[in-house]
Amino acid sequence: MAGKAADQNGEEGCMLYSDEKDYIMRIIKEVARVLFSMMLGKKYVQVELPEENKYQVSGRGMDEYKDMVDRGEINEAENFLLEDLDYSNKNEVAAAIRFYQYISEKGEEFLKMHGYSEEEALEGLKLLAEKAGYEEVFELVSR
Repeated sequence: MAGKAADQNGEEGCMLYSDEKDYIMRIIKEVARVLFSMMLGKKYVQVELPEENKYQVSGRGMDEYKDMVDRGEINEAENFLLEDLDYSNKNEVAAAIRFYQYISEKGEEFLKMHGYSEEEALEGLKLLAEKAGYEEVFELVSR
């Protein structure tokens, strides 16, 4: 019994690995929601995602980027996306935010199998927000 209590007490102070992954996904979703609200001046609703087909970044439609991700070409898709991204164009930034959100929804196993991680998606989203002038979003969300 004493050993069991010590184990429970030992785990109370630290975040478990699966909790950390859930936390990263929640942060990505919350940052995306806040960025959309700030950039587009309206509440972000998940139902709006099908509209992403109208957006192009670096000469490619969002479906093309998603197909690359689905094939496991995540790093290549990210490189193409960010190569010519116009950080002053709200539609392109919105499409890039959706890209990172899509990546984060693929799941840890899929990402790991293709040399990517949810942490990288979070870092990419953070860099995107900073370059687009919305660095304060991470401060707001992490409070």
